[in-house]
Amino acid sequence: MRFLTDAHTRTDHMRCQTCGGETSPALNECSICRTPLGQPPVAPGVPTYPVGGFGRAVVAAVAVTAVLDILVALYPAVGAVLARRAAEAQDTDVLLGAVLLEVPFLLLFGAAYLTSAVLMIIWTWRARKNLEAFPGALPQLTSGWAIAGWLVPLANFVVPVRVVAGIARDSLWRSRTPVLVGVWWAAWLVFSLGERLAYLADSRAYERLPENPFNDIGYQAYVGYYQDALVRNLIPLAACLIAAATLIVLVRRVTAAQQARIALGAPAWPAPPGWPGASAPYGWPAAPVPLGPLGVTGPSPQVVGPGSAVSPQAAGPAGGTIGA
Repeated sequence: MRFLTDAHTRTDHMRCQTCGGETSPALNECSICRTPLGQPPVAPGVPTYPVGGFGRAVVAAVAVTAVLDILVALYPAVGAVLARRAAEAQDTDVLLGAVLLEVPFLLLFGAAYLTSAVLMIIWTWRARKNLEAFPGALPQLTSGWAIAGWLVPLANFVVPVRVVAGIARDSLWRSRTPVLVGVWWAAWLVFSLGERLAYLADSRAYERLPENPFNDIGYQAYVGYYQDALVRNLIPLAACLIAAATLIVLVRRVTAAQQARIALGAPAWPAPPGWPGASAPYGWPAAPVPLGPLGVTGPSPQVVGPGSAVSPQAAGPAGGTIGA
């Protein structure tokens, strides 16, 4: 009776291999991480993909893109100053210099933006593929949408956030989509649409400027153009900073969670010669015992046959040995 009680107690207090939380035999899965009872953190035979390096690359690229966007968005303040100096000196070359000075910032921002997009697509695909090796994960979209979702027109307004939401839920053990995902995507949409609207408005305003200003009115038109452009850039800039900050936090959290789970699933056996043997996790087969020459593991203990008695070995005669 005591044995049955102890066994029942051990079953009630079995711990999940993924999160370490206590599980109940009344449930088929862990209430914390949703890993099915008795399943390892990572399914054997299913490949996983490192996300640490790409996660750090995404964080760095997004941070650089945000800094460059600040320079591009606030550059009209510099253009307004140069336009006033051009009016004071009545020098159109200063206006041309203001236009040319903005070009390097735009090129650097475009390169950083493209780099961030490529790295984000790769990281998303790898993180989504890892879900296939996590018992209990329930992704709603296939891994192919982790790439196609960013590239297909119109679908790129909905699919990427659904893929990232699934990755965040299954990696961070959430039953609902984390708030960070919604904030990131809303800010991203505001930035994307706001930047395009601001660009179209700047283009129309620039076309109305006099090509060769000969008086103060012409130069003042350039000053007003840069001032209006600065105001139009404020909303997309704020949205860009919010999107960048939330994405950086989200990528870091998901990357750390997936790396920790993959590390839990990495077998720590068999050990190198001379090392103490490591026990296999619950539910996994034990490590094989290395065999000696001809498959012999070592001397076997003496087996006592039925009805036989084993007596202690008698000492031999003095000065001799058995069989000598």
